[in-house]
Amino acid sequence: MFSENRNTILAIVLSLIVLLGWQYFVAQPQLEQQQAELQAQQAAEQAQAELNGDPTKPTPNAVPGQASAPTSGATVISLTRDQAIASSQRVKIETPKLSGSINLTGARLDDLRLKDYHETVDKSSPTIVLLSPKGGPTPYYADYGWVADPGSDVALPEADTLWTVEDNDQLTPSTPVTLSFDNGSGLVFKRTYSLDENYMFTIEQSVQNNTDAAVNLYPYGLIARNGQPETAGFYILHEGLLGVFGEEGLREIDYSDLEEENQIRPEEVDQGWLGITDKYWATTLIPTPGETFQPSFSYSTVSKNFQADFLGQGVSVPAGGEDGTSSYLFAGAKQKRLLDAYEESIGVAKFNLLIDWGWFYFLTKPMFFAIDWLFHLVGNFGVAILLVTVGVKLVFFPLANKSYVSMSKMKLVQPQMTEIRERYSDDKAKQQQALMELYKKEKINPLAGCLPVLIQIPVFFSLYKVLFVTIEMRHAPFFGWIQDLSAPDPTTLFNLFGLIPWDPPQMLMLGVWPLIMGVTMFVQMKMNPAPPDPTQQMIFTWMPVIFTFMLASFPAGLVIYWAWNNTLSVAQQWLIMSRQGVKVELFDNLKSTFKRKKAEVEDKS
Repeated sequence: MFSENRNTILAIVLSLIVLLGWQYFVAQPQLEQQQAELQAQQAAEQAQAELNGDPTKPTPNAVPGQASAPTSGATVISLTRDQAIASSQRVKIETPKLSGSINLTGARLDDLRLKDYHETVDKSSPTIVLLSPKGGPTPYYADYGWVADPGSDVALPEADTLWTVEDNDQLTPSTPVTLSFDNGSGLVFKRTYSLDENYMFTIEQSVQNNTDAAVNLYPYGLIARNGQPETAGFYILHEGLLGVFGEEGLREIDYSDLEEENQIRPEEVDQGWLGITDKYWATTLIPTPGETFQPSFSYSTVSKNFQADFLGQGVSVPAGGEDGTSSYLFAGAKQKRLLDAYEESIGVAKFNLLIDWGWFYFLTKPMFFAIDWLFHLVGNFGVAILLVTVGVKLVFFPLANKSYVSMSKMKLVQPQMTEIRERYSDDKAKQQQALMELYKKEKINPLAGCLPVLIQIPVFFSLYKVLFVTIEMRHAPFFGWIQDLSAPDPTTLFNLFGLIPWDPPQMLMLGVWPLIMGVTMFVQMKMNPAPPDPTQQMIFTWMPVIFTFMLASFPAGLVIYWAWNNTLSVAQQWLIMSRQGVKVELFDNLKSTFKRKKAEVEDKS
């Protein structure tokens, strides 16, 4: 029997070695090569589509956002982002938070970097690119303008129109920039960009009518993004197009859904906003609150553009007069406090929903508030997580105390329970009935041991959501090797925590903190005697090992929380059981576990 089991185990181990070796040395390199070729092909296709086509202007009486046919015979030039920026005249943007430029061709905002955020934890790594120009590898930009009634012969600024700088040659929080275009037929268009010290632009559009007839025009704003960007791909996070529209509230649209439908057009509203969001950043059109606008989302199968746009109410510019409109554009990091401030100061409805709090926002938001408040006291998000864990323990102490007291009573009546099981060993129904009578007599809740775990589940989920979606946690350091609480522990047992110069595959990334978590979970389970059923014993023995490997790929902040929570639970249970006069069997259980393992080894040998 032992020989058969040994052969079976050996076969399983050898199979796993072959599978892992094939995955690492054959499948993974082939997959990476295929992905690289596919990305290069997609980049070339996107560049060609962008140079051949433009985003669609909304029209007063048609469905906004439908793609226009590309211009035939356009010359395709593949440019880097820097080359695309250098190929046009620009007005520089420089603020404490942003750097970039406005393209005078089309007066588009298509070059923006976030100065406070880097691609990696290394502060010398490049800053985050938010917006990029047409002609480059990943075009993503905001554009504004006017449309006229169908059949009108008004000469309007186009995508290739070259605008003139009227005043300042640099956009800063204290110096707005005004651009102008004279259509040569009596109309002068002006566009003024203003910017605060954070991420909110104010865009004012005006038209000076020097003709002898009134002109009716409609203002629009759009955000265009060429091709579907790489996303985190987690179901708990929305990345794509979204908006808030009056009483309808939040509406989230995946890239794949818009590709299928091509056009999504909510009802006209006078309160709301719309745009495109990534995990940590967003670009959002905000029509002036109180002014009616028509929102729209679209996808062009020709140019591969995803577009969010709005069409405002018509503006009648009298002969010899001037009129215009204004709106806002948010382009930056989704900081909770900043979004709340804009919601209050500008009146942007539900602007904090740019952050994907999820269905359980009533748990996620309080968890974030607590951690963020403590961070501003102690200056370390990791320490804040530890303090929040202590706070949660204190809040639920009465419930946990009741649970552990009930577990202690169950230990005290363990001899009686053993006697009942032996007496009714052949009659499970009578055995359960006698046990329930004993529980009732001694006021024991047999399910009390589940309460601490049930309490931990919502806390675990809300903390996971906070670590995953809030930018405040991005690249937030703890101590030592943990320099990003939102990323997994970067160390691994399988290269001796960096002593061996080898980068194991992701499935073998088993860091220090997951191991600490596994040990604390093992100790917590050994606080109680092993269940009599062998199957349950095996489950409880292997559960810490399984959880150790499962949580190895989770954010380090979550693993640190779990390890710390396990440690507090052990201390709490020890204290309560000691007060109840119940012997803490931790060391006895540990000894019996290892003795049993040793005996099994000796028997097999």
